[in-house]
Amino acid sequence: MKKVFVLAPREDWVCDRFVAEWNVTSHANITNTFNPAEADVLWLLAGWCWRQLPVQLLKTREVGVTIHHIDPQKFDAREFACRDAFVDWYHVPCDVTAAEVRKHTTKQVFVQPFWLNDVMWHPLDRAACKSAYDLKGRYVIGSFQRDTEGSDLRSPKLAKGPDVFVDVVDALRAGGLDVVVVLAGWRRQYIISRLNASGIEYRYFERCDQHTTNDLYNALDLYIVGSRCEGGPQALFECALTATPVVSTRVGAAELVLGADSDCIFDIGSGGPSYYHGFYDRHISAVDVVGNSNRVKRFTMPHGMIPFDSFLSKMRGI
Repeated sequence: MKKVFVLAPREDWVCDRFVAEWNVTSHANITNTFNPAEADVLWLLAGWCWRQLPVQLLKTREVGVTIHHIDPQKFDAREFACRDAFVDWYHVPCDVTAAEVRKHTTKQVFVQPFWLNDVMWHPLDRAACKSAYDLKGRYVIGSFQRDTEGSDLRSPKLAKGPDVFVDVVDALRAGGLDVVVVLAGWRRQYIISRLNASGIEYRYFERCDQHTTNDLYNALDLYIVGSRCEGGPQALFECALTATPVVSTRVGAAELVLGADSDCIFDIGSGGPSYYHGFYDRHISAVDVVGNSNRVKRFTMPHGMIPFDSFLSKMRGI
């Protein structure tokens, strides 16, 4: 059987959890190895990871790379071409990313969302979770994705749409909702500065564990994905598993989770909060948490790993 080494980014990211889940699972027709020198297949779960391995190893092994999304504003064609010389295949989580990757390579592209851990992410009583976090009686809106560039910890990470998020929140507040925002994760400086400037109340859980994050999902009345560019985001799937109402821009897996024709998918506009006037009636009223849950069930573990097992076992040998 093929031996597969999966390289984690090691930066406290969701992909590090994927690697941990993969490594403790038994797979059909392949075996895990923790030593890249022993591997037949090197699977890199982020594009920049290729520089963490010796060139000679990349030359003599089957190499696969996961590309989560391509941000046109930051895309480095030269870097992609340098890495592509060592890559045998790419994995992407959605058709949107697949289309972008195929513009830059002739290598095989495997399209498959990551598996979902429905033991970790599951529904709880919303009223009880609101009470536990002193959110009872409020309209609670969440965002758990980093929104600020690491270079200066001030500038917005525009691909994630933090400006869109705040504009929508501001519009909902102006429409009469008693809004409070719940933020989780690190690098949230941009949204926090915008919320402070607008006088919007928020609660911030910077480094909470996954148990707490699951509680927080279940305390939300709404999760907003305002991204301009995404491979997922994984929050869409986590909202589906926790029965959390979610709306999203048309990125990544939005159509897969919410439905291609869903009114829960919205367009980004200009003009600030005024563009999103009437947002609740147009988009939030269409939320279908049961439908979202049913659409993602096929990706839950262990079934969600089977397409990866099948793909890895059928690729070329060494």
